[in-house]
Amino acid sequence: MAVLKEGSRPPWVGLAAAVWVQIAAGSAYTFPLYSPALKSVLGFSQQQLTIIGVANDIGENVGILPGIACNKFPPWVILLVGLCLSFFGYGVLWLAVSQTVLSLPYWVLWLALVVATNSSAWMGTAVLVTNMRNFPLSRGTVAGILKGYIGLSAAVFTEIFAMVLNDSASDLLLFLTLGIPIICLAMMYFIRACTPASGEDSSEHVHFLFTQAASLLLAIYLLTTTILKTILSLNSSISYILVGVMVILLMSPLVIPLKMTIFPSRHKRPGKLDGSSNDLTEQEISFSQTTSLLTPISSEADLGSFREGEDISEVDMLLAVGEGAVKKKRKPRRGEDFKFREAIIKADFWLLWFAYFFGVGSGVTVLNNLAQIGVALGVNDTTILLSLFSFCNFLGRLGAGVVSEHFVRSKTIPRTFWMMITQILMIITFLLYASALSGTLYAATALLGICFGVQFGVMIPTSSELFGLKHFGIIFNFMQLGNPLGALLFSGLLAGYVYDTEAGKQQGSHCLGPNCFRLTFLVLAGVSAFGSFLSMILTIRIRPVYQMLYAAGSFRLAQASDH
Repeated sequence: MAVLKEGSRPPWVGLAAAVWVQIAAGSAYTFPLYSPALKSVLGFSQQQLTIIGVANDIGENVGILPGIACNKFPPWVILLVGLCLSFFGYGVLWLAVSQTVLSLPYWVLWLALVVATNSSAWMGTAVLVTNMRNFPLSRGTVAGILKGYIGLSAAVFTEIFAMVLNDSASDLLLFLTLGIPIICLAMMYFIRACTPASGEDSSEHVHFLFTQAASLLLAIYLLTTTILKTILSLNSSISYILVGVMVILLMSPLVIPLKMTIFPSRHKRPGKLDGSSNDLTEQEISFSQTTSLLTPISSEADLGSFREGEDISEVDMLLAVGEGAVKKKRKPRRGEDFKFREAIIKADFWLLWFAYFFGVGSGVTVLNNLAQIGVALGVNDTTILLSLFSFCNFLGRLGAGVVSEHFVRSKTIPRTFWMMITQILMIITFLLYASALSGTLYAATALLGICFGVQFGVMIPTSSELFGLKHFGIIFNFMQLGNPLGALLFSGLLAGYVYDTEAGKQQGSHCLGPNCFRLTFLVLAGVSAFGSFLSMILTIRIRPVYQMLYAAGSFRLAQASDH
């Protein structure tokens, strides 16, 4: 695979393009917008609808195949698969909801939604793995930005749904069928692997701050315009202008590579000779040293092919060991590059998996049923609820990257500490939902959105720091299986059953009142309590690793850049 030379513009162009792909990859969050149409047009019960919602979560989060493929194919191939899945999956759903094709079987629609939302896994893996490798010294920040934008995608699609598509579910599905492939085709050229810088660049911090500020401005704008659309009667011209401003804000990360083009950096990196033909080789060596922050800086690090190569036969390795060419290969330690089969047998791996499972599984249950929760508690227009959740979900994802990056560098506090704190807050949130006190619905939704977003912003960089970047794609995608499994258990089986049981008591297809979800919320509070306990254990276990990573990190990286 061709790798671009270390440079100022290519990684930032790729990050700007990744923003658009992440918005497209957030199509799975549009399920609450068209789920009422699925229920009414196709005559589903609430439990049938929640099982369809589980298909939504399974497709979005089962990314084992793209995780494997990202180590074998360039990013454009991964994106090409994603756009094909999106086209065919959402196309079938559009045919059903628009009643272009009548009487499609339930299982066909279930599989179509799995296929449609699985495109998110392919697109998200392509841009996340590529950008994490392009910026290995800023993993938490990059993960927070990219996961923040995918969290904002629900608000972006809600804006388009309300202001351009006039709340038409069939038009939304047609937009997803055609729009997502167009975005991927336009952006796939720019998302490519670049050899990362050999050391920290002072301007990089400013550029990340600008990108974070631009995303925050977009989030505030989306929330404000959604509220305006709800309380005011806006004509089509004003609506189109507001959507146009949103598109301009989505393009704002391109300011960074444009600025670099107009005002190129004049300084030269130390240790570089002009015209040297070995530039790329030196940069590739630097990359191998920075992908794993704990790789020992010693003579062992120079045994490249024997340490890193996976195609060397056991006979060759034994002969090399016998002749003294290399030492016997040892198992990786925390912070080094693990293969998937090496990571999956570690206690840290499963502690992180279950802590994430309990955090996102409980949160996605509310997200999948947010429209029904709002109606049950007396809110007829649930658009603001969805936009509020999306905005706060974005804040949680972005904030998790920023805050955890600060404390991990300044205090060597593991990122999972923030997972523990937010899961404790989720206990309070679910109790607020269960109480159904007047005025608490919006506050609980906002708080849950933040806590839900933090789970993503913490899990991704933590998995790369504990198990390395080399096989990061498959490792973090396996972690993400906690989302659909949680949705199946807590949303499909628990929430759907409780809702339909209560609706049966009221002798109707719709359930009204706090009892529709009260038992579900109490169970989710207990789930969050157990998740916070697991997060606390993991934080205590890995604290020494972070003290090694970041207390000595600058020294190790400085040595790496001198080689």
